[in-house]
Amino acid sequence: MNTHALASSSPTLPGNSIPAVLNLSSADPLVPWSLPPSSLSLSPGDLHVWRFPLDLPPSSFQILASSLLPGEIARARRFVFASDHDHFIAARGALRLLLGSYLRTPPAEVSLLKGPHGKPFLPPPSARGAEAPDLRFNLSHSHGLALCAFALRSELGIDLEKFRPDFASAEIAGRFFSPAERSELLSLSPDLHTRGFFNCWTRKEAYVKARGQGLHIPLHSFDVSLAPGQPPILRSADSARWSLLSFSPAQDYSAALVAEGSDWNVRFFDLPPNLLPLAG
Repeated sequence: MNTHALASSSPTLPGNSIPAVLNLSSADPLVPWSLPPSSLSLSPGDLHVWRFPLDLPPSSFQILASSLLPGEIARARRFVFASDHDHFIAARGALRLLLGSYLRTPPAEVSLLKGPHGKPFLPPPSARGAEAPDLRFNLSHSHGLALCAFALRSELGIDLEKFRPDFASAEIAGRFFSPAERSELLSLSPDLHTRGFFNCWTRKEAYVKARGQGLHIPLHSFDVSLAPGQPPILRSADSARWSLLSFSPAQDYSAALVAEGSDWNVRFFDLPPNLLPLAG
């Protein structure tokens, strides 16, 4: 799987497709974000990545909030800051809308379970009907922007982070990065340090999320590459099981996706606020 990058001016998404050309001969080709088709479907080997904003107009926010279950609303109310409350509702509601579209099910009727380490998943197809797809998904959001990935019968994890130079510190790297990663980070020029740090962070987070074990897998127990402009590499005991994709979904953001298997047909979709009523 190849590295992709998109240069855009803001995490706020436009109301139409973003012109982009996928150039696989480059180390950092552009991601071809597009508007979604009128009907969503996944085939084996397809991997869909969605991008959407979380700072929404009231009408779009209410559409998403209306799809949440009481337990999800209660969880949102536990956030101290209003922005965290609203972003949780927007992200969870958009996830439900997209799941409902793939499953041909009203968003509020989508049943979500939680793994032993907190990763959400759908009940097995045997519990949802003979024709139910074995749909897997993962969600990440950071500072007003969200990404969600979907595939059939393959585990996956996605992570998104906004650049925060104060977080990209030697102390954090010393606690969570492997010796090889710390050495590679120190070899970067100062202007590449923050991007390299968050390349490493998102790739590691995407891997542990794909495994479904979160931070129960020590982040320093495996290696990823991190140099900007170079192909992403995962070095773990089971690295042959996974594909790693790294890209920039907006200016000053880094994202990574780890998916079980190889030879994925990856498509990138925008979900602007004006399409939210249509997504379900």
